Amino acid sequence: MENRTNRTPDIGELVGGGGGAAAGRQLPAHADLNLLRTFLAVYRAGSFTAAAPQLGLSQPTVTAQIRTLEQQTGRELFTRLPRGVEPTPPAHGLAGQVAAPLDALASLEGGGPQSGQGTPVHLAGPSELLCVRVLPALAPLVADGLQLRVAQGLTEPLLEEMRAGRHDLVIATRRPRGRALESVPLADEEYVLVASPAWARRVADHPAADGGLCAALRDVPLVTYAEDLPIARRYWRNVFGKQLTARAAVTVPNLYAVLSAVNAGAGYSVLPHSLCQEYLEAGRLTRLHSPEEPPLNTLFLVQRPGSDANPDVLRVGDRLRAAARAW
Repeated sequence: MENRTNRTPDIGELVGGGGGAAAGRQLPAHADLNLLRTFLAVYRAGSFTAAAPQLGLSQPTVTAQIRTLEQQTGRELFTRLPRGVEPTPPAHGLAGQVAAPLDALASLEGGGPQSGQGTPVHLAGPSELLCVRVLPALAPLVADGLQLRVAQGLTEPLLEEMRAGRHDLVIATRRPRGRALESVPLADEEYVLVASPAWARRVADHPAADGGLCAALRDVPLVTYAEDLPIARRYWRNVFGKQLTARAAVTVPNLYAVLSAVNAGAGYSVLPHSLCQEYLEAGRLTRLHSPEEPPLNTLFLVQRPGSDANPDVLRVGDRLRAAARAW
């Protein structure tokens, strides 16, 4: 009679309760733990390339191991995309079976990429939103022991970096294309047309004011962060129903610099309400226009597949969704 007291169970027993359950039948009788670890790393990272350094393997080795596991299970586990991979339904099922056992083994072995315990949360988004809204909202979690690594940038590059495994959470200004990245609406950001009080008075007293605000603003310098005036053009199109013909008088590197220049009296601009709210409330800036339906931009919270293995990622996501109700 076999003595099973000190024998290390194989992965089929760990995930299938002895191999009799339907879940266990997805795996061969003695599935290679290394293949399953590679599978889980790819599942969580969203690409072979991003999983490779986490595993200490080359990308071709990761690809070969996934191909071997697909042959052993008789199922395609990942759909290859131009950038990264998307788990198939069998992959979601397999991940649900093996994640907890592999995480437990990784913890017993002293940690590893699957353990998630004490791992920093990698968060990214627009710099101004991070400073004004996000970091203040997360400060209580940091005081409670959260480790946080924050990066700033534009949405498209940040999403590409997430697909490569660099970020756990991204606050995006648009919904990601495709189904590889999960996202939920976080908040609607209002945009406002603002200037210093001195410029606001000059606009109101301008001879062209009777012809409308657009006519009165023709002689006021426009401050922006980009030559193509993306935010201002959108405001003109959505609110005034016409094309913006003005050219930028001042271009600066970011929205913080736009706010600083407009506050100093350089001209007018269109800014996120969250960024200039305190200036408006203090009377340092004046809202030039209050449309019935102000232009809004929906912010999305995007989470990297598999990042919920770190419980702090879930804590950060929950905290941001709660805080965003007041944004």
